[in-house]
Amino acid sequence: MIRYTASLVILVLLAVVLQQFVPPLAPLFESRVMLVALVFLCASSTVPAPVMLLLAFLCGFITDAENWIGPHGGDPEIYPRPVEPLHFGYSIALYAVMGYLMQGIQPLFRQGKWQFSAALSGIAVFLYLLAEYLLINFVRGGFSFTRWTFLKIAFSSGVTMLLSPLVFWLLFRLADWSRYTIRFDGMKRRKRAHAF
Repeated sequence: MIRYTASLVILVLLAVVLQQFVPPLAPLFESRVMLVALVFLCASSTVPAPVMLLLAFLCGFITDAENWIGPHGGDPEIYPRPVEPLHFGYSIALYAVMGYLMQGIQPLFRQGKWQFSAALSGIAVFLYLLAEYLLINFVRGGFSFTRWTFLKIAFSSGVTMLLSPLVFWLLFRLADWSRYTIRFDGMKRRKRAHAF
C-alpha cells in the first residue's frame, strides 16, 4: 500500500509538470485537459478514503499555490476594481468533494466496471470547474455565465474524461508493480467459473 501511495504522489507531481506544457485547445473554446484532476479522480477509485484525502490535499495545495502566484483580482482590463482572490485552500475542499464522489461508486469499480468511474471523472471535472467559476463570481460580487463559458467547461470535462482509460491503464500497471491489490470481484467470479 505504501509503495502504491508513493507512486500515486509521484504520478500527481508528474501531472502537475505536464499540465504546464499542455496548451489550451483553441478550436474547443480554449478548453484545457485537466491532468492533475484526472489523475486524482482515477486514483480516488483505487484507494481507501484516507489516501484519497491525502491526494486531495496535495492536488488542492498545488493548485492553490499555482493560482496564488498569479495576478490577484483578475485581468485589470476586464475587472477595473480588483478584488481579493479566493482563499487559499478552497481547491483542497473541492478536490475532497470530487474524491468522495468517486469513492461513492468505488463498489462498481471493484466489480470491474471501470467505465462508470471513467464517465464520473468527466462529470466530477465539470462540477469542479463549475463550482470554481461560481465561487469566483461570488467573490467578485457579480454573476456572468455566458454560453462560451459553459462550452469551455463542458469541453474541458469531456476531453479530460476521454483520457481516463489511459490513466486507469497506468494505475493498473502501477498497482501490479507495487503489488497493491485492486480487487475486481467480477473477474474473480469469472476465474472461479473457468476453474471448474
